[in-house]
Amino acid sequence: MQNKKIFILLPDGIGLRNFAFTDFYNTGTASGYEIVFWNNTPFDLSDLGFADIKIEKAKSHPLTDLYKNALKIVELRLSIKKSKDSIYESYYFPPKINSIKSFLKNAYTQSIAFFHTSNRGSQRIRTKIGQLERKTKLYHDSLETLKKEKPAFVFCTNQRVMLGVAPLLAAQDLGIPTACFIFSWDNLPKGTKIIETDFYFVWSQHMKAELRYYYPHVQEDQIIVTGTPQFETHFDNSKLQSKAEFFQSHKLDEAKRYFCFSGDDVTTSPNDPQYLEDAAKAVRSLNQKGHNLGIIFRRCPVDFSKRYDAILTEYADCITAIAPKWIKKAESWNTILPTKADLALQINTINNTDFVINLGSSMVFDYVIFKKPCAFINYDVKDGIPCRLVKDTYNLIHFRSMTSRQCVAWINSPQEMETVILSLLTQNNDSLITNAGQWFEKINQHPPQQASERIWNAISQLISQQL
Repeated sequence: MQNKKIFILLPDGIGLRNFAFTDFYNTGTASGYEIVFWNNTPFDLSDLGFADIKIEKAKSHPLTDLYKNALKIVELRLSIKKSKDSIYESYYFPPKINSIKSFLKNAYTQSIAFFHTSNRGSQRIRTKIGQLERKTKLYHDSLETLKKEKPAFVFCTNQRVMLGVAPLLAAQDLGIPTACFIFSWDNLPKGTKIIETDFYFVWSQHMKAELRYYYPHVQEDQIIVTGTPQFETHFDNSKLQSKAEFFQSHKLDEAKRYFCFSGDDVTTSPNDPQYLEDAAKAVRSLNQKGHNLGIIFRRCPVDFSKRYDAILTEYADCITAIAPKWIKKAESWNTILPTKADLALQINTINNTDFVINLGSSMVFDYVIFKKPCAFINYDVKDGIPCRLVKDTYNLIHFRSMTSRQCVAWINSPQEMETVILSLLTQNNDSLITNAGQWFEKINQHPPQQASERIWNAISQLISQQL
């Protein structure tokens, strides 16, 4: 009898949204698979009725992080050399040097990178990481778990978390096939792929080409195009509330028309509070001219800061904050966890707003599924917090995938905020929506609601090939 036990490795909370809270689990069980979450998150999945094996007190080798950081430097340098494009420099964030220890660690990392800046050098670093991780307790514990449970396949939900390396090495050393999901549309150019598996599941043909470009040691037959499950909930009408119910739940005014301002994380857009204030000023001005508008503010789910508080208080007449339903288990970003309830909250927010404004967020794709447009903020804040220039943000590699500049409306100054808002409310947005839809089709395999089905079909074929 064919072994139908599949381990879904969650090295951190990133994979919960895609693989615990979408159709992925039900699609797999309906196909007869026994799905076990190999869980390194602080989230107890057994509470949700999932089979859940906790990874206890996971630690990587003390030196591995230095080699991981060196590998990123090497890969970004190789990308600069290969493309003759300095944009890759912006993906590197120098560590804080505030002690002798941090100085020595950085010096060691830089020396590793200096002597390994070649394709062969990067492979030597990967080999060294494997050697170090095989010495860890995590590796040996993983071996014992796998010998006991005997899964047919191990599927990792995230390509960039160090704590995923040892469990996957253990699986490979036992002859268990492994795969990794590239979890976000902008990840591959950043040099963050630390996970090495037998197969890679990607969003699109575009992402497949990126994986081959940045990681030439990965062969074409190792890459499987499936799309991402994260958009599947958008097609589940059973999760939609009526307008009256949604407005009542969040104390919204049914006489108003709302748009969404979606926040970015602090690193990407430290000046987001100023952009939100610019939008609020535009709404106040339009309301004084006879319109009746409001803003629903959805902050970045991993942003629990108080940086918006003053703006939300001052503009309470036109901004309603609806916080994402994520759980903060600890201070680090990878212990801030999504919930199933937030998927419903997100789609109901989209369904009850006319459009979204943000600084280069993938929410453009969420909105286009609902046939609604997006506006990108395209100006720097005067006297704001020093950060990457906006023009450099839109020059990042993932934005070069845009099929047309007319995929979104562009807000090029604070003075244009009012004009663009009014235009999106009153004019025909079919062209923007059509163009954004074409961009989405390039970024993510269509139909997007069948991603889980495609993933399970691929897993089934890969297991069959091993028999």
